[in-house]
Amino acid sequence: LVWIWMGDPELADPSKLIDIPEWDNPEWGVNRGDAMELDCNYLYVTDNLLDPSHVSWVHQSSFGSPDIIGLPLTVKVEDNGVTVSRWSKNVEVAPFYKQFVKFEGNCDRKQQYEVRFPSLAVIKAIFLPAGAATEEPSEYHQDVFLMDSYNFLTPIDEEHTRYFWFQLRNFSPDDEAISKIFNEDVRHAFLEDKVVLEEVHKALKERPAALDLPLDSGPLRFRRKISQMIQAEQAVASETATA
Repeated sequence: LVWIWMGDPELADPSKLIDIPEWDNPEWGVNRGDAMELDCNYLYVTDNLLDPSHVSWVHQSSFGSPDIIGLPLTVKVEDNGVTVSRWSKNVEVAPFYKQFVKFEGNCDRKQQYEVRFPSLAVIKAIFLPAGAATEEPSEYHQDVFLMDSYNFLTPIDEEHTRYFWFQLRNFSPDDEAISKIFNEDVRHAFLEDKVVLEEVHKALKERPAALDLPLDSGPLRFRRKISQMIQAEQAVASETATA
């Protein structure tokens, strides 16, 4: 990954680069991921990454399962981004994860989607045996499944986005066969996103529409904040140019 600051060099702040705490952890495996181009504006991808409900519709054969449909979300807006999350308790393990979890039966599952301004995302997947849900990592069941998916969006122009990703997992650190499965299955799922997002971009370009459903809270608050940040930066640039 190469980080490039396109604005005033004096405003470049390396402390705002995303932290990846488990990158060098020898107990965690790394799927170094892939990249693809999407024919849509980058904000449609941030919409997608702030909508845990979409997995039940778009990723039925991988990340989604019917019994997590309609569960409420917790939305948190902070200075560095927006986080949406929810617990699904005593539900079936979704197909992609079923091949990796170490326990039998249903699970307690947490979906946590963190999208940092302007376009960096961390998706945390937590699977515990049913009845073992907890917010304290120190209290996780010994067979907990953890996956942190890092997603990086680079706008090419108003209608195209370059999408990079990789995943970290708390098991099989040196198993290249597992990494290969991750890469193939995750890419397949993201291709499902690509189809939907490109159709959304085309349709809303022809017929703009505004949705304001409860599940849209995360994306709407992200868009509102990023718009404010862009306007503030443009105002500063304008003042500097006329000074």
